[in-house]
Amino acid sequence: MTRHGAGPALCVTVVSANEETLDGLEAYLRQANLVVHATRELEAKLGQKYTAIVFFPDEFATEDVLRVMAKVRRERPAVRIVVVTHHGRRFADAFDSDDGAPLTIIPKPAWGWTILDAIRGAQE
Repeated sequence: MTRHGAGPALCVTVVSANEETLDGLEAYLRQANLVVHATRELEAKLGQKYTAIVFFPDEFATEDVLRVMAKVRRERPAVRIVVVTHHGRRFADAFDSDDGAPLTIIPKPAWGWTILDAIRGAQE
């Protein structure tokens, strides 16, 4: 169910090398009635039903993250990309906001509800 009580649940993939981050955010998002796929693999498969992908890129090589994000934006332009990082400018500068999938950058440290609000922005 969506936050308005109708329709299918939002589906999100969370990508982080940090197990605590994955476990904590996955639990929080599930409590908010989202379908969550949590992975430590940067090149996670993104199924057709997924509406958003949350990256914690600081834990990976920047070039690898930018390559994967570009691929998602090219192949799945409707999927919202949420980036939680200490280095927002690095990712904002790499992508034109009018080109490809919607991109939201959240500065670290970030609260679960901030990430949830960004994911839910995919509905609007």
